[in-house]
Amino acid sequence: MLSVVDGIFIFVIISESVLGTLGNGFIGLVNCIDCAKHKFSTIGFILTGLAISRICLIWLLIADGFMHIFSPDIYLSNAFNLVEGISYFWLIINQSSIWFATSLSIFYFLKIANFSNTIFLWLKNRINRIPTFLMGCLLISWLLSFPHTVKMFNDHKMKNATVWLFNMNRSEYFIKQVLLNLGVIFSFTLSLITCVLLIISLWRHNRQMQLNLTGFRDVNTEAHVKAMKVLVSFIILFILYFVSIIIEISIFSVPENKLLLMFGITTSVIYPWGHSFILILGNSKLKQASLRALQQLKCCEKRKSLRAT
Repeated sequence: MLSVVDGIFIFVIISESVLGTLGNGFIGLVNCIDCAKHKFSTIGFILTGLAISRICLIWLLIADGFMHIFSPDIYLSNAFNLVEGISYFWLIINQSSIWFATSLSIFYFLKIANFSNTIFLWLKNRINRIPTFLMGCLLISWLLSFPHTVKMFNDHKMKNATVWLFNMNRSEYFIKQVLLNLGVIFSFTLSLITCVLLIISLWRHNRQMQLNLTGFRDVNTEAHVKAMKVLVSFIILFILYFVSIIIEISIFSVPENKLLLMFGITTSVIYPWGHSFILILGNSKLKQASLRALQQLKCCEKRKSLRAT
């Protein structure tokens, strides 16, 4: 039987999932409509892919977490094939979501930052090739991760699950996790580098404005600040997400700690839904579309109230 604390955690998790689905669904819908009306855009492709992958990621996290909570024996039973399938799908979706977010960071950096470096200018002129870069990185990440995932599940099937988990020493377990997440670590490093370079670009731009005795913030400064908010929020939320995933993985060692697992799920879902609303507020097109949608909802409510009276 669930306790009051368990009930609160489940309510929060479901609320986060609904918010994440609505936020990311809105981003995907706006960009799909825009793509149907106009020509294909790089930013539209990245945002749509990011939204779809995050919706899938949210519900995969929920499904896996609830299986841990309500059916923990499934990891030791013959139904383990279901868990294996979910794990493979999660691997694809998780890495897709992270690489789409990294591509968005790179896009903002190349679009807004100002550097005279030859490599930067060469990359800036090829900004529309980011989708190709994204697909290449995703393919490499999957090729690096899948063999280790397959081996891990084969070892699990050949041995008793409990024996397999507890016989694996910490260093071996750490190495396996690093190999599984090489693509994720590399993508996060890229996002961190773009964020630092954008800060340098903003600092140089502000210094130039001061030398020119210009006291007001121009359009370029505003663009820098908006991009910085999106990038910094992504990095903070991603670190939070990564820590929560580590917490969930550690549950294999302490399966009886259900409260810790629920905390891990609650924290992990913050990343895909929280960042979506930051993107909506930070993107002028998405922000205007959300304001129009809210105005239409208010008009509908007024019409209903007038009809009722």
